[in-house]
Amino acid sequence: MKDSFLSSGNLFLKLSFIFLILLLSVSGVYFYSSFSIAEKHFEEKNQKLNADIAGHIASELKPFLNGTLKEEAADEIMHSMMAVNPSIEVYLLDPDGNILNYVAPYKKVVLDRVSLEPIEDFIANYQDVAILGDDPRKEGRQKVFSAKKVEENGTTLGYIYVILASEEYDSANEQLFGSYILQLGTVYGLVTIVAAMLIGVLAIWLITKNLNKIIYTVKKFQQGEMSARIKVSSGGEINKLAEAFNEMADTIVGNIENLKSMENLRRELVGNVSHDLRTPLAVIHGFIETLIIKQDHLTNDEKTAYLSRALTGTERLKKLVEELFELSKLEAKQIKPSKEAFFINELMDDIAQKYKILVEEKKIEISAEGHDKPFMVYADISLIERVLQNLIDNAIKFTPENGKIKLQINEKAQEVEIQVTDTGDGIPQDQVQFVFDRYHIGDKRISLDTNSTGLGLAIVKRILEIHDTSIDLKSKMGEGTTFSFVLPQHSV
Repeated sequence: MKDSFLSSGNLFLKLSFIFLILLLSVSGVYFYSSFSIAEKHFEEKNQKLNADIAGHIASELKPFLNGTLKEEAADEIMHSMMAVNPSIEVYLLDPDGNILNYVAPYKKVVLDRVSLEPIEDFIANYQDVAILGDDPRKEGRQKVFSAKKVEENGTTLGYIYVILASEEYDSANEQLFGSYILQLGTVYGLVTIVAAMLIGVLAIWLITKNLNKIIYTVKKFQQGEMSARIKVSSGGEINKLAEAFNEMADTIVGNIENLKSMENLRRELVGNVSHDLRTPLAVIHGFIETLIIKQDHLTNDEKTAYLSRALTGTERLKKLVEELFELSKLEAKQIKPSKEAFFINELMDDIAQKYKILVEEKKIEISAEGHDKPFMVYADISLIERVLQNLIDNAIKFTPENGKIKLQINEKAQEVEIQVTDTGDGIPQDQVQFVFDRYHIGDKRISLDTNSTGLGLAIVKRILEIHDTSIDLKSKMGEGTTFSFVLPQHSV
């Protein structure tokens, strides 16, 4: 718990630090943008309010007489305008934009001419957008202005060019504006940043608090508490993370259980092999040992009989080993069905023909019903053949002489039902649930010195399970038993 707390604490500090950096960055961008917008707005308003000042100066000032500049008269009037409005700078330009005369503080003018393009633009089409022109007092700097064309008899003699914010005015304005914004920004900005920081830190704390619970649960799961799960409430990304962990934990636990089951199957297989192979091996060993010890006292017929019984034992042993491994693979889900479409009628007829000689020897009648109409199913043909063989083997084994075995096909909606019925003694009701267990028959295990391994019905059950279906059993004492299962019908 301490480790998870420290981890959560470190995450809280990191997130808080990152949030503070982002908040300060955004605040800086916000204040810079606000200052720029405020300055641009001021320039637009200043130009709009003083747009006609150049026109007023032109109406009072007649700087040209018969196309000749009157410097003394111009100086007098321009100085008067400066006295009335000291925030402006007045320039008299010739038609090419060259500065002929000006009134500016300290005579600090560095340019000889200004660009006429913004001046013509201002005169032709002034709107509520600041138009900037050259500042004669500093190269490369532009300011808002007012301008008026001076004409005589339709001829352009020059321009009155008025800078609306002199350098001194700008300096004083910047100091006042900066002081005002600084005070306003310091108070409101500081309040905003502190409030945002508190809200952000609180939100981060709530997030990391939930993460702390998740980390604690993950630690418990890591330490072996497989039942540890995160409590999930409704909504939110954290809850989605908790749900994902819970699902992952369930999957891991399920995989562990599967591994345990496979390990149990492996141990059971080893136990079955070591125990159940002992009897046939002992039988084989006994006959061979007898042949060796008594070879001088046995007739040829006796030797042949012993060898035949030993050979039969090896065949039973081989069959047992094969079925043991087949069943173990089915139980471990290592066998995957290779499904295809085929006619179940043809398969059942072929199998019935293979058993014809065997049933005749036991004087058993085998018949097929419902085979007139062809039924196509979708399954693994080799595995279904194995199912039918095991069911018929079982029916032959428990059907007495003059008994009957019936193979029947029934159509059920989108499925086909296959039935194998015998007229044997039947199975006691209390034993039905054990029929599909290994080695079980009736109320006892099959002895391994008979022709059966006791694994046939267990294999049937597992094969049908991997086909997503099941085996059904109906039995009545003294009348017989019916095994049935269904397969999906395939449409051509």
